[in-house]
Amino acid sequence: MKQIVKYLALTILVMGLLLSCACVSKEPGSPVTPPVTTAPGEKITVKVFHAGSLTGPFEKLKAKYEAKYPNTEVLLEPAGSVDCIKKVTDLDKPAEVVASADYLLIPQYMVPADADWYITFAKNRMTIAYTNNSKFASEINADNWYKILARDGVRWAFSDPNADPAGYRTPMVIKLAEGYYGDSSIFKTLIGDHSGITTSESGGVWTIDATDPTPDGTKLTIRPKSVELVQMVQAGGIDYAWEYISVSVQNDLEYVVLPEAIDLSSVDYADDYATVQVKAKKGDGTTMYVGTPIIFGVTVPKIAEHPEYGVLFVQMLIGPEGQAIMTADGQPPIVPAGGFGAVPPELAGMVEMKS
Repeated sequence: MKQIVKYLALTILVMGLLLSCACVSKEPGSPVTPPVTTAPGEKITVKVFHAGSLTGPFEKLKAKYEAKYPNTEVLLEPAGSVDCIKKVTDLDKPAEVVASADYLLIPQYMVPADADWYITFAKNRMTIAYTNNSKFASEINADNWYKILARDGVRWAFSDPNADPAGYRTPMVIKLAEGYYGDSSIFKTLIGDHSGITTSESGGVWTIDATDPTPDGTKLTIRPKSVELVQMVQAGGIDYAWEYISVSVQNDLEYVVLPEAIDLSSVDYADDYATVQVKAKKGDGTTMYVGTPIIFGVTVPKIAEHPEYGVLFVQMLIGPEGQAIMTADGQPPIVPAGGFGAVPPELAGMVEMKS
């Protein structure tokens, strides 16, 4: 009889514990406890395809994430944002997170086939990065930068407009500069005379054709992504490189802060930015990138092998820890972050939904 009573008591205790666990609910934005999907001791790989300009803050975020979720290993894969997205859309490579330096690339390339939501989380601005050893470093400023870049012996660079948002944003800034400084020769002098990039105007909108950039390699250099240019500037291979202000700050580079009217940083000048657009390669065809304020975006693609861990990464990115990291690295976070589409419940309470 005592044995039966013992079994009954044990059964009641177990049922009580199960019922209490079933009654626990999660508030929007609260941490999620992912299910165990690997054998004990085996770490879950969380792949993050991200814009190269996010390397600095994402390395810090990776450290915090792995400390909080010790059963994970975050694998960061930086590249130009277009190439990051193509890994998913064209090559079917799985990733838990895709983070782009241009949030509009996500709805343009990924929604609805490869993602059904995305979040805007940070802003930025274009700058001209250099070191104290760059030619005419003591002279360059926001008023004369285009004259300095044009001088004999000065070597400068930007990233590939067909692969990297910083690459198609640079020609936009230079074209906008013509109106701001009242000099219609700036683009031809800096880019047209040293590459295969051309311009045409219709209805008040300038189209910059960068489908075949072909730089001369002496005056002007173009590389796949903007962060590759950092080492070239530091080593003296080039004098100046177009970079986001966050990249300049993170790498302790000197930089020229440009007027908001041309640096793509302010919504107040959105209409002016929209008067320039870049034609670039897209697969076997072409696409058009219209000038807009610089806003970074992130999503968890449908092909993710561990989507719950991707959501956790985004949760940390747009939460207080991620905001502090972005701020310290010279990239102002958007607070609250903007949400588009079917944002997961775990993130919905942390974002302001947009139409």
